[in-house]
Amino acid sequence: MPEIVLASNNPGKIREFSAVMEPLGIRIIPQGDLNIPAAPEPFGTFIENALAKARQACLASGKPSLADDSGICVQALMDSPGIYSARYAGEHANDASNNQKLIAALQGIEQRAARYVCALVLLRHPNDPEPIIACA
Repeated sequence: MPEIVLASNNPGKIREFSAVMEPLGIRIIPQGDLNIPAAPEPFGTFIENALAKARQACLASGKPSLADDSGICVQALMDSPGIYSARYAGEHANDASNNQKLIAALQGIEQRAARYVCALVLLRHPNDPEPIIACA
């Protein structure tokens, strides 16, 4: 069975990606199972951060790797929290505190249009010159 290293230790993401890939005959290996640490996310875009995560997992494992970076972009907040969605209320924030901070930031704002952005990057090997990138 082909294997892909998932550049995530998030139990929800592991469950979701496994549920999608296993019926296709692809085994998902969480990076934590291979003692691969979480990659830094120093970039300003979802795609760059997903690529950094995929590259680290691929380099460390020698296997194809899949990574995502995602978040909510609120138009009235100039697309914040964006790439900082998971840490919007602080480095160790949870969903409840992030949501609370977002609701507070939107007080008095009528137009609350937002979109959820997810960037996926698949690297077939560490030097893959054409990573597969999907962003929606």
